[in-house]
This record gives sequence, structure tokens and C-alpha cells, in this order.
Amino acid sequence: MRTLLRLSLSAIFFVWTFSMQGLAQETAVPGKVGAASSETVLAQDISPEQLTELVARMSDDDLRAFVIEQLKILLAGQTGSADAPLTAIDRINLLWMAFSQPIVTAVDRLPTLVERQGDAFATFWQSQGGMSGILMLFALMLLVFVISYGAERAARWYLNQSLQELAQSGRPTLWAALRYLGGRLFREMCGLVVFIVAVRIFGRFILDPSQLTFAAPFFTYLVLIPRVGAALSRFVLAPHRPDLRLVTVSDRWAGFLHRNIIGLLLLAGFNIFALDFSFQNGLAPGETRLGFWIDSAVYLYVILIALIARDGLMEMMRGSDPDRTAFDEGVARAYPRFAILVAAGMWVIVTTLVGLGQLGQVLKGAQYTTMFWLLMAPALDTAIRGLVRHLVPPMEGTGPLAEAAYHANKRSMIRIGRVLVGGAIVVIIANAWDFPWLQATADRAGIGDELLAFLLTLVVGYIAYESVSLWINRLLARERTGGDVEQAEAGEIGGAGASRLSTVLPLLETTSQVLIIVVFTLLAIGNLGIDITPLLAGAGIAGLAIGFGAQKLVTDVVSGIFFLIDDAFRLGEYIEISGTMGAVEKISIRSMQLRHHNGPVHTIPYGEIPQLTNFSRDWVILKMKFTVTFDTDPNKVKKIFKKIGAEMLEHPELGEDFLQPFKSQGVADIDDVGIVVRGKFMAKPGKQFMIRKEIYNRVKAEFEANGIDFARREVRVDIPGLEHGKDLTPSEEGAVTAAATSAAQQAVQGGSDPESGKT
Repeated sequence: MRTLLRLSLSAIFFVWTFSMQGLAQETAVPGKVGAASSETVLAQDISPEQLTELVARMSDDDLRAFVIEQLKILLAGQTGSADAPLTAIDRINLLWMAFSQPIVTAVDRLPTLVERQGDAFATFWQSQGGMSGILMLFALMLLVFVISYGAERAARWYLNQSLQELAQSGRPTLWAALRYLGGRLFREMCGLVVFIVAVRIFGRFILDPSQLTFAAPFFTYLVLIPRVGAALSRFVLAPHRPDLRLVTVSDRWAGFLHRNIIGLLLLAGFNIFALDFSFQNGLAPGETRLGFWIDSAVYLYVILIALIARDGLMEMMRGSDPDRTAFDEGVARAYPRFAILVAAGMWVIVTTLVGLGQLGQVLKGAQYTTMFWLLMAPALDTAIRGLVRHLVPPMEGTGPLAEAAYHANKRSMIRIGRVLVGGAIVVIIANAWDFPWLQATADRAGIGDELLAFLLTLVVGYIAYESVSLWINRLLARERTGGDVEQAEAGEIGGAGASRLSTVLPLLETTSQVLIIVVFTLLAIGNLGIDITPLLAGAGIAGLAIGFGAQKLVTDVVSGIFFLIDDAFRLGEYIEISGTMGAVEKISIRSMQLRHHNGPVHTIPYGEIPQLTNFSRDWVILKMKFTVTFDTDPNKVKKIFKKIGAEMLEHPELGEDFLQPFKSQGVADIDDVGIVVRGKFMAKPGKQFMIRKEIYNRVKAEFEANGIDFARREVRVDIPGLEHGKDLTPSEEGAVTAAATSAAQQAVQGGSDPESGKT
């Protein structure tokens, strides 16, 4: 493989010699050890022997980087400029070469990996003075560890006193669990700070400089980092305290994930430690490709964890929120596959970057930072849902409107949390790869910077959009009415409506959100470098045209605004408009919809409302008429009504709905049937129907108990000379029947009395 690279490089050098006219100069990029220049300019009169000697002096990393750089020049048309544009096929070929070359090189060097690492260990053996020196080194390191760990334990014991009471208590609340777990994490982190300070102090005192070059990375990458990860894992998973666990996962999977997180950190730390050990003992970076294999093992480890613990991961991602959506369920099911995709994708990206010679961020561990936060993103989403479940204010109101607003409030808080956390993750990853995102948004030097500003504007607009929804639904969740109208089969009206806030706020929410969408869309388009002045001018002209050409629309909108200001109607109230009756089911900026008690829906523009009658505002008085026989004592009926009114006030369900008790209004009329007595009561809107039914039942029962009969309409036929109806002849019975029929027809033709309700 090395011969092939050198032959390719020789061909490139010859092409370069004939195409370039200039002086040669070889420069090295300062920075990391092992980083080499990818820009080499050859002398005009260089000979093949000098070319061979130059190639022999270059390391494999330098050689690979230089080959890729020169291929860029060739693929650009041999213009002598590496900045010339490449076609899509050229870029794919270049990326494939950059990806495959590190893999091929690592496989080629497998036979020499053990031998070369053995040489590094032999160098370390000799530098420490053989077996006795190495044993002394580890003995001194153990002494430093014991002293430092003792100091850590003392600090943790001192800080542990406040956690004992909660540790012995029963199942705590969320905030109590957070206090305990947070206190334990704080104690462990303080202990680790004491540990590392003690290691540095006693290490410098006990170990000599040559021993410190081995001990310092060992303690940092193989002791400190895994212990920090273990402390954070215990905070979230609490493997030995299921009553304090912050995530929904069984004991089995909590323990499995906790152990393997520590193992993953140990493997990643060993990768960095092994590379540092090899370099300190004479191996150039990339000479054995040990880092490639260990780094690949890290990604493979993540994939194995996702495959083995997929059920536990899905269980953890679902959480315990009963209001989780289909999106939340989909995220939970996809999370194991997402983890596998992230690990495999990072392996491809890192391998390609190594092939391109872009080692700066890779050596800083940017790939691990990216993978960690990408894997944490769904877990943080679950944490957001769990936290919102406890932070969202309780639903103070009642009814479907308040319940819908409560759930909408939760969803808005979750969406805002997702945007903020997602933005923070993007910023962290951008900083890990040294991407100047803040400067890019300020400079806007290219299409990429403008696109970034465009996206940031949309994010800010979305947060404003959800914030409006959050504020309004928070108010609606306090409402104690759902705006439902109680209606009977016979078309009874007058049910209670929603509050004024629950009527106006949804309309205000829609209007505000539309305004936010329009404003931030225009701002985002402007950030793309597009002049929005013609759009604003066009909108002004369109508004003017609407004003002149749709005067009726303007009338409807303005009329609706004043109706709402006057509080003429509310959602759920039963109203009448020019003979059209129904409950207010929906309102918009220009019209309302009325649901008739028989089912039809009427849509009425505000501008067509001459007057409006509201049957559901504040209170309702219901008058009830009863017709009794002429021999009934009105005072006795009055006492019965008074008794019923007192009993109804004590009713467990209907008593609180009275504003004034049921009472008698005395004799209202005397007709040809009997005496008409009347009673009335005042109740809350919408409650009068159930009260009326109960009063009818009680009046009937009391009348029967007191021997009072309801009057009935009768037809009497007087036949002179007839004293006994049982002695009627057939001709007399026919005469009686004819007379009764005639009287009944006259009564029907006379109509009904609208006040008494008699026919």
C-alpha cells in the first residue's frame, strides 16, 4: 500500500513539475504533534532522485494528506489551485478515498501492531528501570490513590450527614428525590474534586517527573473520567434506589445501563491513554493504528448496548406520563435504531476526517461530544416531558374547555423545552467542531451564514408562537365552565355559557399567532438576503383593495369586535338573532355559528346582526303554572310550595343551583276548568331544567298525599227530562255523542291559551 501511494505521489509530482512555474518550499503546519502540511510546492528543477528522497522523509499521514490535496488539484482540471470547484462525482470519489484509506492502512498494519506496541512497552520498561522500577511505580501510584481516596471519603462523610434522613424515609416526592439525588451528586463531585487535588499534590510530592508522564494520564482517563460518568449515571438511573429513580426503567436495565456506561467511558479513556502512552514511548501517531481499532470498538460498544438493552431503552424513553402522544411513542420505538445510526455515522465521519487529514477536532474528542449529546437528545426529551408533568400548574377550572387548555399548556411547555434543549445541543456540537456560528450570524458573508440566520429567526418565531399559546392556555385552564348548553328534547333554552375570557382568548390566540407567523416569516425571508419591501408594498395594496372591494367583510369584522367588547354573547350561551336561535358553538373574526337545539348549525356574519337576545346571562327565572279544581284551598297549595322550596334547598345536587327558592305566587287565574296557581324560582343558567323536573315530581306527589286533584277539561251535555244516564235509549246516546263532538270541535277551533297552556 505504501508503494502504491508513493507511485501515485510520483506521478502527481511529475504533473506538478510540468504545470507549475515557481519556487518550491515545504512548510509544516504548527500545532498538534504529528500534524503535517498538506501544501507542498516543488522546485522547478527537482530531479527524480530528490523526489524519491523527499517522499522517503514523509510520514504516512503526511503522504496521505498530500495525495488527497494533489488529487483535488488534478480533479479540478489541473489548474494549479486546490480551491477550484469539484463536480459531485469528484467529491464522492474524494470522500470515498478519504474514508477507505484509513481502514486499508489499519488492516495493513495489523501484523506489526503487536510488535510495535511491544517496542513501545519495552521503551517504557527500560525508562522505568525494569521490573523493579515498574513495580515501584505502581506501588507509589497505589499509595497516591489510597491517600487521595481517603481524603475524598473524609470530605464525602462530612457532606453526607444531611442525606441520611431522606435516605431512611419512604418513597419521596419528586422534589425530595431531586434534593437527595442532587445532594448525593454534589457530594460525589466535591469528593472527586478533593480526590484530584490530592492526586496532584501528593503525586508531585511522591512521583518523579518520568513517573508523572505515565501516572497523570492514567489517573485522568482511567480513573477520573469513568468516576465522573458513574456519578452522573447514578444521578439519573439510581440503580440501587428504584424509589428515587428519575426515569422509568426496571432495576435490571437500570443496572445494565449503569455498568455499561462506566465500561464505555473506560474504553474511551483507554483509547486516549493508549495513544498518549505510545507517543511518549517512541511511536508516532498513527504508526500502528491502535487508536483506529479502539475508537471503532467504542462505536461498536454503543451499538451492542443499543441492541441488547433495546427494551429497556424504549421503556425509559416512553416515560410515565399518561398523556404521551403518538410522536412520543414513535421516538421511544426508534431510539435504539437511532443510537445505532449515530454510532455508525460518527465512525464513518471520524474515519473520513482522518483520511482527509483533518485531525484537529478529532484529537480533541469532538466526535465523542457529538455522539454523547445526540444520544442524550431523546433522553432529554423524556426528561422534559417528566419535568413538565410536575411543573405545569394544576387545572383549577372544570369542564372540557379547561381540560383541553390544560393539555395544550403541557404540550406548549414541552415544545418550548424541546426547542431550547435542541438549540443548546446544536450550539454545543458546533463549539466542539470549532464552528463560529455566532460570528457567522453576525457577518452573513455567504449563503450558509444567511441560511443560519434564517433558521435562528424561525426558531425565535416558533418560541414566540408557543409562548402565546402557553400564556393563553394557562389562563383558560383556570376557567370553571366548559361552555356547554343543557337542552331538553322539547327545545328548552337558556343554558349557561362560557366565561368572557374563554370566549375572547381563543380568538386572541389565533389572531396573535397569525400575526407572529407573518412577521417572523418576513424577517426570516429578509435574513436570506431577499428584499421584503415589495412584499410589504404588495400587502399594503392588497389591504387597500380589500378595504374598498370587500366593505361587507370590514363591516363584519368591526361589528364582531364591538359585539365582543360589549360582551353581548359568549361561547355556549343560547341566543336569538332575528328569529334564529341556538347555542354559540364557534366564533371567528367575521362570523359566529349557532347550534339549534334540534341540530342545525346557523352561520351568521356579525354585520347582519340587528339585535341579539341572550337567554343565558347571569340568572334565569322560571315560572310554573298548575291548574287545580275549584274546591282546592289556595293557602294549602301555598304551604305545599313553601315546603317543597325548603326541601329543594337541601337537595345534595340541586340545592346549590338555586339563587332564590321555589315559592308560591298565589292564584294567577280562574278559568272554566279550575283555579290556576303559579310558583317560581331563580336559578343559575342551565340548571333550571333539572330543577323544574324535580319540582314537578314533588308537586304531583304532595298533591296526591294531600288529596288535591289537577283540574281536567270536561264536556257536559244537558238533556232536559233525562235524570239517569244509564237509562239512555240508542237515539238519546247518539244525541249525547253528537253534542259532545260539537263542543270538542268548538274548543279546538277556539285555540289554546298562551298563558295557561290549556286547550
